[in-house]
Amino acid sequence: MTTTITTRTRTLTGVKPTGQLQLGNLLGAIRPLVASQENSDAVVMIVDLHALTVDHDPERVRDKTIEAAGLLLAAGIDPERTTLYVQSHLPEHAQLHYLLECTTGYGEARRMIQFREQSAGPDPVRLSLLTYPVLMAADILLHDTDEVPVGEDQAQHLELARDVAYRFNTRYGKTFTVPRGVLPKVAARVMDLSEPTAKMGKSNRVTSGVIGLLDPLDVVRRKVMRAVTDTGTLVRHDRQRQPGVTNLMEIYTACSGQEGDFASYGQLKAAVCDAVISVLEPIQQRFAALSKSDVSDVLTAGSQRARPRAAATLRRASEAIGLTVPSV
Repeated sequence: MTTTITTRTRTLTGVKPTGQLQLGNLLGAIRPLVASQENSDAVVMIVDLHALTVDHDPERVRDKTIEAAGLLLAAGIDPERTTLYVQSHLPEHAQLHYLLECTTGYGEARRMIQFREQSAGPDPVRLSLLTYPVLMAADILLHDTDEVPVGEDQAQHLELARDVAYRFNTRYGKTFTVPRGVLPKVAARVMDLSEPTAKMGKSNRVTSGVIGLLDPLDVVRRKVMRAVTDTGTLVRHDRQRQPGVTNLMEIYTACSGQEGDFASYGQLKAAVCDAVISVLEPIQQRFAALSKSDVSDVLTAGSQRARPRAAATLRRASEAIGLTVPSV
């Protein structure tokens, strides 16, 4: 008799508690994650340490940490199947970060695009902005991650994690799983409604082109109806010549699960309104039903669930690099 052993793929996703989660996050990252929970070993972190790389309000970071976790739960993340916790609750992240800094060159960190762009400006930047891609590598490698859903803006950071893992394994012996990046297949790039050539992103301020997951539904409708379209009247999917219409059509398909055939811009926008609201309304209702203590309890349980694996990885890396590890 032949026995088949099925190994579940371990995936890791990080959510930074800055700004409000928005429709692009939901369609491009959260919904695919929810859909894959049955067949993967998923880890989701609220990466609060990353929020400290820029000027910030401490109370806001705490509030946004709980809000982000609550929205993930309301959107369908099941803490029984997905390990959900706060990054700073596991000191192993910071400890492994230092070991990886000892394996990373200054030039590698300096080439990361966020540091290059922000350090070129007139404002001072924090040292943590230089080193946070190494912390991101520690986040990934700590969990023996197989796959990381990654967009174009984070591809460079994943490559650094892969490079560091290869280098560490070569110098000190097989220690880390080398992760691979996977691009979300559906609605991976939702564009700003008021500027359809730019990606919809989280923001600390309310903007007319970004649909926040907690926006009042009348505000959602107003934002969609005021979305930038294009010259002409033909409703067709054409990213180059009709980016506004194309963005709305893709949002409609992602939210409704079906292709649309529309005779006018007005008809398209009305359909998008209904489709988006049908997705957001139940999420907002479930979020409102969660208390802060409910969310905190889930996060505490998640960190307890994640700690044994994190501790084992840190111990393995510490021994490999030459530290004397206390016996337990």
